[in-house]
Amino acid sequence: MKDTTLNGWKITRFEGNSQRKEEVEIATEFPLTIMLNGEEFATMVCSPSNFHELIVGFLASEGVIRFYDQITSVQIDEVRGFAYIEVNKPQDMHKHDHSKRFIGSCCGKSRQFYFKSDVKTSKTIVSRLSISVQQCFKLMDDLQSQSEQFKITGGVHNAALCTVNEILHTRTDVGRHNALDKIYGRILEDKLPLSDKLIIFSGRISSEVLLKISKIGVGIIISKSAPTDLALRLADDLGITAIGFARGNKLNVYTHPERIIELNE
Repeated sequence: MKDTTLNGWKITRFEGNSQRKEEVEIATEFPLTIMLNGEEFATMVCSPSNFHELIVGFLASEGVIRFYDQITSVQIDEVRGFAYIEVNKPQDMHKHDHSKRFIGSCCGKSRQFYFKSDVKTSKTIVSRLSISVQQCFKLMDDLQSQSEQFKITGGVHNAALCTVNEILHTRTDVGRHNALDKIYGRILEDKLPLSDKLIIFSGRISSEVLLKISKIGVGIIISKSAPTDLALRLADDLGITAIGFARGNKLNVYTHPERIIELNE
């Protein structure tokens, strides 16, 4: 079966003074329009995989649902690029200003971000989970080694739900927020307990990402990339351990270091 998340593209590659024609694989961007209770809600640009999880996680992130059981129907038309969702609570589109949004695959302001609304639906994390630095390194190495699409294209983000000892579920997308929403959707759909779980992530820890981690309900996020200052202030307030620049044998612990075993020995 053809991998629809990748597309072939003919290029001319230059190396020093030489050049050659070849075909490479490029990450696919797929527009998916969500129709919520019969009204157009948003068009997301995403990787064409794990649509169901993505939709569930996205609706939870947006505050449309809190539990998976609030979704009564999901129909996905992959050919036309539409998802038809019914939920068992009325939605005031104008009140939430959600109508007809376009959500790009790139990060930051292309995704509509309502700080006050997001903070209201975020929660402080009380987690006794602890992790060693060596466990952090191993989980990041495992995420990197599993990322076949990134190895091929260099154009996707990865997120994984883990215990301190192993990766449980990994999701990939051209949008870092989409990768997290796919993980969130899996958690809600399977009603996964989170007291012993954390998130490993390939993207930058922005304020939007940090608030999403809070909504998911895990107390530790480990990223190979940098955080922003607002994300760290939120992490400090919300009880989340933010770890960045986890690469090779180095990492930075920015907030709530009490969950790092070596710092409590």
